[in-house]
Amino acid sequence: MSAQPDHVSATPYVPAPGAPAELLDRLRADHRAPQWVPAFEEEWSAALEESRRTFSLAALYETVQAWQARLAAAPAVDAFVASGCDDSAFVDMAELRSSRR
Repeated sequence: MSAQPDHVSATPYVPAPGAPAELLDRLRADHRAPQWVPAFEEEWSAALEESRRTFSLAALYETVQAWQARLAAAPAVDAFVASGCDDSAFVDMAELRSSRR
């Protein structure tokens, strides 16, 4: 018999120590900076406050990860918008969720 667990837990995401500053630099260089920089700073402040309150870094990590994902997806979103594809046939997710209840 082995004392090994029967499941493998996922390694939690941990950004590099300089990731928030690097992310903010990348946001400032983006053409969406007027909207994105204040939004990031607001979310980062809220995450810092939650981190202080809960003694957990999870909110900080989640904020960095979410904004990294937004930056990574931005070129694909720009390409979709520029392509002129008609997205009017898509279903609003809020409507879909409310219809299930």
